[in-house]
Amino acid sequence: MQTKLVRVSETEVASDPEQRKAIEKAGQILREGGLVAFPTETVYGLGGDALNRESSRKIYAAKGRPSDNPLIVHIACLEALYPIVEEVPESALRLAKAFWPGPLTMILKKSGLVPFETTGGLDTVAVRMPSDAIARAMIEAGGGYVAAPSANTSGKPSPTQAKYVAEDMDGKIDMILDGGAVCIGLESTIVDLTEERPMILRPGYITKDMLEKVLGEVEVDRTILSADSGLKPKAPGMKYRHYAPKGELTIVSGEEDAVVDTINRLSKENTVRGEKVGIIATQETRERYAAAVVKCAGRRADEEAIARSLYTILREFDDEDVTVMYSESFEGSEMGQAIMNRLLKAAGHHVIETHKSKEKEER
Repeated sequence: MQTKLVRVSETEVASDPEQRKAIEKAGQILREGGLVAFPTETVYGLGGDALNRESSRKIYAAKGRPSDNPLIVHIACLEALYPIVEEVPESALRLAKAFWPGPLTMILKKSGLVPFETTGGLDTVAVRMPSDAIARAMIEAGGGYVAAPSANTSGKPSPTQAKYVAEDMDGKIDMILDGGAVCIGLESTIVDLTEERPMILRPGYITKDMLEKVLGEVEVDRTILSADSGLKPKAPGMKYRHYAPKGELTIVSGEEDAVVDTINRLSKENTVRGEKVGIIATQETRERYAAAVVKCAGRRADEEAIARSLYTILREFDDEDVTVMYSESFEGSEMGQAIMNRLLKAAGHHVIETHKSKEKEER
């Protein structure tokens, strides 16, 4: 299969005739059962017709994704929600008013219109309305319902640029819409509205505090920052190792001086062994590291910048054949939980807790 890559612009897609033609072609591909990768505000998605079970099977095959890992159904307008769920609760309407279009996914009871191939065999469906203009135009052109996980080989870092989509998907899908770099860089927040109390199943840009201002008390799934359980995943990214670079990643947590000292010591030891070492640092610490490849994620106080750069850094490590990586920990009050959720999964929950006088390694 030859994968066609077409450049489009979020600011011009509605007015430029050639870009409109590209969107219409993408929509035709989706309606005919093909696959199209496209930008959203979070990461690039790999889209297929959400109501076509064969399209969903193609998505799983292209990604090498386990078929019990649910796909998110993307819609372009609120009216499209009603046919694919049993009912739309008041809580969902409040969240939609506050955060749609945007980086929030809601889990609701599915209707018979959505095949089990799209929901990973579950009787619930994950739905979101992206804010990216290219994504919404393509969804409308494709029939209104696009199932789309991230557009990467399963387990690898999610793509925030089209070149990484092409790296994983060239020859496997019909088209890539290249809309440039995304603006958020981490997948959407997922909140389950099928239980008695709303529960966050995946943290993201929309934080617990933001949700609670709309809904009142919101619970957080206890496995978000812990090792994967053996439970069947109710939402994307809950069960399987995700976001991982090719090399071995370890998170080092603790006081800044101890973290820097530990990473420098381990980096030196691994360099002597012949490994190529990479470090994810902050603007405040980058000059304190001596490894061959040091990547700055941004200022520690700027959690949005760190989130936006994380997957790109992991991909760049792969590009540069880095074999051993160390990252500082990023527990913050805003997007810190989302950043750590992705980092922990990328590292297989390999964490070193370090202090001035001792280190403790955890799995």
